[in-house]
Amino acid sequence: MIDQELENQNLTQTEAPVTETPVETKKPVVAGDFDWDNVGKNSDNYPSDERSRMEELYNKTFNNVVEHEILMGTVIGLTTKEVVVDIGYKSDGLVSLSEFRHNPDLKVGDKIEVYVETQEDKNGQLILSHKRARALKSWERVNNSLEKDEVIQGFVKCRTKGGLIVDVFGIEAFLPGSQIDVKPIRDYDVFVGKTMEFKVVKINNEFKNVVVSHKVLIEEELETQKAEIISKLEKGQVLEGTVKNITSYGVFMDLGGVDGLLHITDISWGRISHPEEVLALDQKINVVILDFDDEKKRIALGLKQLTPQPWDALDTNLKVGDKIKGRVVVLADYGAFVEIIPGVEGLIHVSEMSWSQHLRSPQDFLKVNDEIEAVVLTLDREERKMSLGLKQLMPDPWGNITERYPVGSKHKSKVRNFTNFGVFVELEEGVDGLVHISDLSWSKKVKHPAEFTKIGDELEVIVLEVDAENRRLSLGHKQLEDNPWDTYETVFNVDSVHEGTVGKVTDKGAIISLPYGVEAFAPFRHLMKENGSPAKTDEKLNFKVIEFSKDNKKIIVSHHRLVEDRLNTSRSAEAAEAAKEQDSTAKTVKKIKDSVEKATLGDMDVLSSLKSSLESSEKASAIAKLNNEFKQKSDEPSQEEMQAENNPVENSAAESNTAEVPAEEAPVKAKAKKPKAKKEEETVSGDAEEQPAAKPKKAKKTTEE
Repeated sequence: MIDQELENQNLTQTEAPVTETPVETKKPVVAGDFDWDNVGKNSDNYPSDERSRMEELYNKTFNNVVEHEILMGTVIGLTTKEVVVDIGYKSDGLVSLSEFRHNPDLKVGDKIEVYVETQEDKNGQLILSHKRARALKSWERVNNSLEKDEVIQGFVKCRTKGGLIVDVFGIEAFLPGSQIDVKPIRDYDVFVGKTMEFKVVKINNEFKNVVVSHKVLIEEELETQKAEIISKLEKGQVLEGTVKNITSYGVFMDLGGVDGLLHITDISWGRISHPEEVLALDQKINVVILDFDDEKKRIALGLKQLTPQPWDALDTNLKVGDKIKGRVVVLADYGAFVEIIPGVEGLIHVSEMSWSQHLRSPQDFLKVNDEIEAVVLTLDREERKMSLGLKQLMPDPWGNITERYPVGSKHKSKVRNFTNFGVFVELEEGVDGLVHISDLSWSKKVKHPAEFTKIGDELEVIVLEVDAENRRLSLGHKQLEDNPWDTYETVFNVDSVHEGTVGKVTDKGAIISLPYGVEAFAPFRHLMKENGSPAKTDEKLNFKVIEFSKDNKKIIVSHHRLVEDRLNTSRSAEAAEAAKEQDSTAKTVKKIKDSVEKATLGDMDVLSSLKSSLESSEKASAIAKLNNEFKQKSDEPSQEEMQAENNPVENSAAESNTAEVPAEEAPVKAKAKKPKAKKEEETVSGDAEEQPAAKPKKAKKTTEE
């Protein structure tokens, strides 16, 4: 810039009119002193020190400009599209004219705020923004207002969903409908176009949202008024108020800047179901201050306290036991409220409505607006409480209970309720009794009364015990019959067999239903059948009584014991048959011995017949031993004959001992028999039993020969 100004200055000097000046003759320059570097360059008429000083002075005339900061500028020119602003920089800045729509009266010389967007664009121009400067300054002012809780002014631009749009410092803020006034606002349009005072209550910097409130200003004013009014309040003070709002639990009253609650119970001495029965909106009434809280700014009001207390008008001669008339006003789960006079009520508890111990609903006895007569049970004038009774108008059924229900008398009753230990039955209205679970049946084991009877059924009972003082009756049902266990003792004696039906089978056993309605128990191991499987539910089998206890009313039965008895009987029969066959065989052998005293080799046929007889009776061992002996005789016939002639007694004894050998101890040697001997044995075996002493047809040699 300096060089350019110097060049302009030189041009100005050359263009100035030429004046005649004395021409100075320059001295010839010595060749050695010529400055070849300055050839073709403008000559500088300022010394270097002077030039530096002038540049420093010139730079001080400019402001230090930093991008993205806000500065104050002066309008120095207006065009159709732009505004030229001087901010004290080496070049002037440009601002779009569209950013000044809010200020149509802009003129040269006005001071404005601008935001430095860039020092030089591609054309070297300084770019400024008035809109962004206003926005940044507005956010700063809004944040300061929130931090300092300042009151600001704003212009209501338009209505939106749920509230209004307010212009605050050029920022559009939201005014919710609930924050316009302390009273509900129905028409928001009446506020559009107005300038109002607000307080910033919330800022969302992320979404650039601002929420303002006008209600807080009103509340602050009201709080000031409340504090002033409450400071002058006293308990018992009577004020005039206006009904502001009605709810189901009471009425809110406006006492001239402060609200109070008139509870429904403090509206009237009598009973009302809703405040609208007595009061209406905007109605002006006198109320009395019952209590107030300085900290919570709450005031409790009363209306009925301005009228006389009805209990003071109650008959002074009324006492406990007197009969009184009234009207039923309320029915609750626990009883009924009866109005004696307006404002005086008595309670009839549900237990005082009937002598019956089965509590029922009050609706079963009374209805609202019923005119009834009751007996005064308690009366407390200080606490203003009264209890009444209905059942006292009827005679007490327990008064002569011992005369009407003596011990041992039989009656019919109605089942009312079940418990784990018995059945409650009703003999008449107000007279109940208990039948213990153990007194229901002699034979059946009852686990729960529901197994024996049902609620509502008729049950015949006998009186076992009467406790008039505690109003208790002990009843029984099984005592109506003789103890059947005396008879069962003769029918279900030990080892007797009866047909029974298997009940539910468990790991321990099963209940067996026997004849005459008797139940017995069979342990699980006694349920086993002959095939090894346990009996199943509802299966009918024969059972043997193995234990009977009359005192404990217990019968133990077994089906498996019958299976064991049958097996033992079968084994005994087999053993007897075996012994019988053994005796028969012994007799047969004895006959043969007697008929054949002198045995020869020809006696082989007779002995073979005996062998066949022994084999048929499973005495193979004895026959095998005899075969061995006769085989030896066949090998040595002469010696055997000599022994038979000389010692006939010894041979008979040997044969007898041989015949008595058990079949289990003698090995059978059927394979050692000769074919011929076997054939002969088969021929003779058929007749051996019938004719054991018959002589064989072919005898080689006899004792006589």
